[in-house]
Amino acid sequence: MPSRYESKTVVFNSTEQYSTVLEEKRLKFINQYPTPQMNFVTAAQTRDLNIRAHIWKLGDKFYKLADKHYANPEYWWIIAWFNQTPTEFHVAFGDIIKVPHPLERVLQIYEV
Repeated sequence: MPSRYESKTVVFNSTEQYSTVLEEKRLKFINQYPTPQMNFVTAAQTRDLNIRAHIWKLGDKFYKLADKHYANPEYWWIIAWFNQTPTEFHVAFGDIIKVPHPLERVLQIYEV
């Protein structure tokens, strides 16, 4: 399974600003990933996809939807990315969430 972190730059953060946190956790550094620049799906790319609608309800999480639709909760970010909603806190009850299929085509669009 490809990971969206495989080809990403890792920033080793050991600056003075984090010294208290590092000491408390007995760490020498914190791995951080820069925020990715993500392009959203174009109308032309959407035509190649099968979009399944899901009405957001109590207890829903992106990772649960990914597990249900893709058999892998680690693809939660695809659903978030496709709906331009970075976290579950950006979704309200009753909102329609679009789940793109097939997964392989979505990964090609995202270039993973």
